[in-house]
Amino acid sequence: MIRTASGMLLSMVFTTVMACNKKSAEKYNGSDTSGTVITVPDPAVAPSIGFFMEGWKEKAFTAPPYVEKEPPADAAYTITADASTIVTKISPALFGNNSNIYMSQVVTEPQLLHHLKALCPGIVRYPGGNLSSVFFWNAAPGARPAGTPEKLSDADGHLTDAGYWYGGNTDSWTMSVANYYKMLEQTVNEGIITINYAYARYGTAADPVAAAAHLAADWVRYDKGRTRYWEVGNESNGVWQAGYRIDVTNNKDGQPAIISGDLYGRHFKVFADSMRKAAAELGKTIYIGAQLLEHEPALWATATDKQWNAGVLKQATGADYYIVHSYFTPYNTNSNPPEILASADAVTKAILDYVTAAATAAQAPMKPLALTEWNIFATGSQQMVSQVAGMHAVLVVGELMKNRYGMASRWDLANAWENGNDHGLFSQGEPASGETRWAPRPAFYYLYYFRRMVGDRLVNTEVSGSNANISAYASTYSSGEMGLALVNKGTVARNVELAFRNFRPGKRYYWYVLTGGDGGTGFSRKVLVNGQGPAGAAGGPEGYEALKAWSAPVGESIRLALPPMSVVFAVVED
Repeated sequence: MIRTASGMLLSMVFTTVMACNKKSAEKYNGSDTSGTVITVPDPAVAPSIGFFMEGWKEKAFTAPPYVEKEPPADAAYTITADASTIVTKISPALFGNNSNIYMSQVVTEPQLLHHLKALCPGIVRYPGGNLSSVFFWNAAPGARPAGTPEKLSDADGHLTDAGYWYGGNTDSWTMSVANYYKMLEQTVNEGIITINYAYARYGTAADPVAAAAHLAADWVRYDKGRTRYWEVGNESNGVWQAGYRIDVTNNKDGQPAIISGDLYGRHFKVFADSMRKAAAELGKTIYIGAQLLEHEPALWATATDKQWNAGVLKQATGADYYIVHSYFTPYNTNSNPPEILASADAVTKAILDYVTAAATAAQAPMKPLALTEWNIFATGSQQMVSQVAGMHAVLVVGELMKNRYGMASRWDLANAWENGNDHGLFSQGEPASGETRWAPRPAFYYLYYFRRMVGDRLVNTEVSGSNANISAYASTYSSGEMGLALVNKGTVARNVELAFRNFRPGKRYYWYVLTGGDGGTGFSRKVLVNGQGPAGAAGGPEGYEALKAWSAPVGESIRLALPPMSVVFAVVED
C-alpha cells in the first residue's frame, strides 16, 4: 500500500524518490504482488489551491455491501493508475454547491436536508448569484437601509423597480440568513457568503462605499467566525448586474455611470479593510475573494469587460483569492452530448491558463482560484436535467482536481423548471416537470457516488491508445486503496483493464455503473445505478444510499465494462 512520509524523513527521501518515480516504480496487474512499493511524498500545495487545502483530511475507505458481478472476459484498453506520481492532495472544497433565496427555508424540508447531508458538498454558497446585489442580510421585508433608491438603472440607463430581497424574510418560499446557518449546521457543511457590493454603487449616502462596507463588516460580526470564505460582489462587470450602471444624479461621491475593474478594485480595498477589522475583533481569520473574468473578452464585449482583469489586479492587491464563474457551453445553444462533455477539460484548463496569464501580465501573484458558479448553458433538449449534465459534472470536478483549483461550487441546489432548462440539482416540484418536490436530478447521483468513491490524493492516469472517449481520474486513500472515476463519453461500449504503478491490488474491487435510463445515449432524465432506476419518469434509484456495489475478486487481471455514455466509480483494495 502507499503511505506518505512527513517531517524530516520526507525531506531526506524526496530527491531519491522523485528520481526513481516513473522509471523504477513497478507496474502491477491483477494479483501480481512482486516488487517494492515506494513511499511517495506529497507535492507542495499549488498557489492556485492555497489555503483551500486547510480542511484536508485523510480518508479511509469502508467497503460497501456488494453483490458478485462477473467482469468482462477481455479488454481492448488499459488504464494505468500511477500511485508513484501524486498530482496533488485533493482540495476538500471542490464539491460545493449554491443555495439561493428562492428555494424555501430548507430547514423546514426534511427530505431536502437528508439529501444534502448524504451529498455532503462541503461548501454551500449564499445568498446566491445576481440577487446578492440587491440583498440586505439584516433587514426585514420593506425595511431597506437608508440610502437605497426605489428604482435602479439597467444597463441602458432605464430606471426599474429595485426588487430588493431581505435576510430577515421568514416566508416559506425564501431562505433567511438565520435558516441558512441552521441548514449548514444540520447538514455538516461550510458556507461561502457573497456580500452586496452593488450597494456601494447605487447607494445614495454621502459615502456609499463606506456604508456598504460597514454593512458587510456587520455581517462578519454576526457570523462570529462560522464562515471563512467571503466574496465581494457577484459578476459586477456584467451588464445584467445591479450596480453596473448607476443614476449619477443620486450619487454623492462622484462615481462614474458605468463600473470598471479599476473602480471595483479600489472599492474592494475598502470592503476588505472593514471586513478584516471585524474579523480581528472576533479573533478570527477570514478569506476575501475578488472577481475576475474567466476568459478573453470578445471583440464586441463592453469596455468594462475588456479592462476588467487588469483593473482589478492592479487595485485589489489585498485579495486572498480570485473568483471566476463559467457555464462551459455556449449561451442558449442546443448543444449535443459530445459538445457538452468536451467542454469540461477544455474550458477548465483554459480558465486557469487565462487567469494565470492575466496575473502575470499585471505583475500580480497567482492566488487560490475559486469557481464559485459553474454549470452548462445548453438549452432546448432538457440538457440541464439529464444524465449528460451528471457526466459533465464528474468531468468538471475531475479536471478541477487535475488543474489544481482551490474551490468550486456548482449552480445550484434548486432553481425553476423552465421546460427543463433548470440548473437545479433538486426539483422544486413544478407540475410540468412530472417530479415530486426535492426529487434529486441525475447529476445528484453522479456527484454522490463520486464523493463516495474518491480518495484524498489525485494520482496520474494513462489510457492506452489515447482513446479520446475515455477519461480517467485515479486517487489513493490514506488507508491504502485506489479509487477510479472512469467516463466513457462515446456511444460504443468499451472494456478496460486496470493496471497500476506503485500499488499492489488486494483481494477485491468494488464498483458502481451509472448510465442514462433505457440505455439512452442522448439526453435522458433518468439515471440507472447498477441497473437500478427511478420508479417515475425522471431521477434515479430511491434507495441510493443502500444500493449494493458490484464486486469481484482480484484475479490475474482487473477488468471493467464501460457501457456507452457511462461513468464507472471503482475502488480496488490494497
